Amino acid sequence: MKDHREIGRELELFFTDDIAPGAPFWLPKGMIIFKELEKFIRELTEKAGYLETSTPIMVKSQLFKDSGHWTKFGEHNMYNLALYEDEEEQAFLENLELAEKNGQVKVLKPKGGTPTIWPQANYTLKPMNCPESTILYRFKQRSYKELPLRLSEIGRLHRREKSGEVNGLLRVRQLTMDDAHIYAREDQIFEETSNILDMIMEFYKSFGFEYEFRLATRPEERAGKDENWDKAEKDLAEVLKKKNIKAGNKKGDGAFYGPKIDLHIKDALGREWQLATVQLDFHQPEAFKLEYIDEKGEPQRPVMIHRAIFGSFERFIAILTEHFQGAFPVWLSPVQAQVLPISDKFIPYAKNVADDLKSADIRVEVDERNETLQAKIRDASMQKVPYILIVGAKEEKAKKVAVRTREGKDEGAMNVGKLIEKIRNDIENKS
Repeated sequence: MKDHREIGRELELFFTDDIAPGAPFWLPKGMIIFKELEKFIRELTEKAGYLETSTPIMVKSQLFKDSGHWTKFGEHNMYNLALYEDEEEQAFLENLELAEKNGQVKVLKPKGGTPTIWPQANYTLKPMNCPESTILYRFKQRSYKELPLRLSEIGRLHRREKSGEVNGLLRVRQLTMDDAHIYAREDQIFEETSNILDMIMEFYKSFGFEYEFRLATRPEERAGKDENWDKAEKDLAEVLKKKNIKAGNKKGDGAFYGPKIDLHIKDALGREWQLATVQLDFHQPEAFKLEYIDEKGEPQRPVMIHRAIFGSFERFIAILTEHFQGAFPVWLSPVQAQVLPISDKFIPYAKNVADDLKSADIRVEVDERNETLQAKIRDASMQKVPYILIVGAKEEKAKKVAVRTREGKDEGAMNVGKLIEKIRNDIENKS
């Protein structure tokens, strides 16, 4: 079994480089997979009534202090920057003692040396999306009629992972999350959480993964009131019970702001990964004083539900790459069909076939190299192209193609229209 990094280079999907430790470079074929997953998750979220949003990558660090993430992750797991305006820097120089007292700078005073001014970090590259989602919610006064308000975001995040923990795409410092935050009334918790679990199951069945759910309860270090934790844990357990989902127990493994239901899968190597998650949060609505106006005109606190279907794009694609060993389902394959003319004489017909497939939104290439047919078939198979189409005199005369699969199965001669119908069926059914 090959590692995803090896497959990524062989199939020209992605790679990493020492110039950017922990951040992948995506090649054109890898971006096709990335964009297809993006398209799939958008289809699911739009169908479920989510509204897509986008929030800034860099924000003032105070946001994470208010949310509680600073205490939990702080300077060691976030990329923090000191960005001050010129007039602020001048004020530091004029009154270092006051600036130091206000926590704006650190002044290092070596024995017998010149004091060194070190501005305190006041901006952060976001490591998660949820605190900024609350700013979106607070944009205007909300009514009970707007709830549940489902806000999704495909956001770029940065986390200061230790160099020894960085591992290809499985653990990165720059990652892309399929995130969503639902703001709901307490009486809407069951339905919203239930719908999220249905969405998760629909998604993972598309890939044939074995999975199980686990309920993660309160950790020792946590934010919020115990009565809210009691309610949140009871609500999630009730959802699992009513949906007849047998879930394992992850005692003490909840997020610092609330309990969660995690989905665990096993990959082709038998390794277990935690990917999808749904989390119930009473803390951040309280921390950010979020409100909605109820039917009586009174302000009420909403509940915040965090949701990710496959977690980070990077880790999910790494797992998929190893699970399928690069032989992705047809809908995800960067090249879905390759036309192999047996000689230069049949290149025009090969291009005509390719044009017909392209017009049906099938990703296709023509191998025009001056190589033997056997070499072309071998290379197409090694590149994991699902459909290998051979054309020569017989096929051109009959307006057909000889079809082979990447596994070496000979499908025989097939009408181009029938072939298009077959491939489109594979794509649409995600088979």
